[in-house]
Amino acid sequence: MKRLSIISALMFNVYFTHTLIAENPKLPTVVIVATGGTIAEKIDPKTGAAIPAVTGEELVANIPELNKIANIEVVNFSNIDSSQMTPEIWAKLSKTVDDILKKPYVKGVVITHGTDTMSEGSYFLDLTLTVNKPVVFTGAMRNASSPYSDGPPNLINAITQVCDPNATNWGVTVTLNQYINSARRVSKMQATNPQTFQSEESGYLGYILKGKVLRMNDVLYRHTLSIPSVLPKIDILSDYAGSDGSLIRASVDNGAKGIVVIGVGEGNVNALMFDAIKYALSKNVTVVISTRVHNGAIAGEYGDAGGGSTLEAAGAILSTTLRAAKARLLLMLLLPTNKSFSEIKQYFSEP
Repeated sequence: MKRLSIISALMFNVYFTHTLIAENPKLPTVVIVATGGTIAEKIDPKTGAAIPAVTGEELVANIPELNKIANIEVVNFSNIDSSQMTPEIWAKLSKTVDDILKKPYVKGVVITHGTDTMSEGSYFLDLTLTVNKPVVFTGAMRNASSPYSDGPPNLINAITQVCDPNATNWGVTVTLNQYINSARRVSKMQATNPQTFQSEESGYLGYILKGKVLRMNDVLYRHTLSIPSVLPKIDILSDYAGSDGSLIRASVDNGAKGIVVIGVGEGNVNALMFDAIKYALSKNVTVVISTRVHNGAIAGEYGDAGGGSTLEAAGAILSTTLRAAKARLLLMLLLPTNKSFSEIKQYFSEP
């Protein structure tokens, strides 16, 4: 049984179609929301480069095993490389997925997405979804033209995870190469290898083996925030040896409502950057301090000009474990709520 209806155009090659692949009353129903990425790309014979080419229906049609696991519905939300994703697109995606999850017969959702910004997109949805059903982001590091594409097994595992009763109350996860990662903790750590996503110090949530989920960890910290009608401008700027703070001043003068600074070590910056951060704070721009170091927490230990302790005393917020890209999304959702400074600071203080 198959039905197809085009609902509406959204933006930037974002579109929406809905297809029911098959119905078996003995199986749960999982909705695949296709957004694009390498999993949906093939090699252009003219250029030799990978380009968007595969719909959600075509992904499913090439994996007949899926129909043995669940009833599959496909929503073609978009077909874009994830380097082109924006918070505004993720906001539309979040609302679309929430509407799907509200349907009683839906067990959960699998989102196929490019890996470049998957860790941020999954975290945005983890912050904004209101329905507590399994949502799994998956994708591929090798495009659909490759004879060794990792897309099909990743999609099989993602559907398996949604249907497994041992894989609940994790919020949104990122699941590739059999490993299950928390959206809050996951990072892309390898540019070309299929084993690209890691949870580092916090550890994986689970592992998928022979059609079963082996549960390893629980999710301890989650927040749910509303999506504002307009997302504020939040910039990310980096400290480095010899940085002078001019980009921070330019960001403030260009209308940024918040700035996430990528510091060094435990979240330290040099003296010129410190002066620029104080300028931003004097203009009521919220400043969050992250670090370029992958592991460890920002504790505000150092007291020289630009040290973490001095930054915190000046009014900057130390992002304890969230790195810059995710700290930006969290601040973007927090600022429109009119929460107090101490309330906003608390969101960033959790490990």
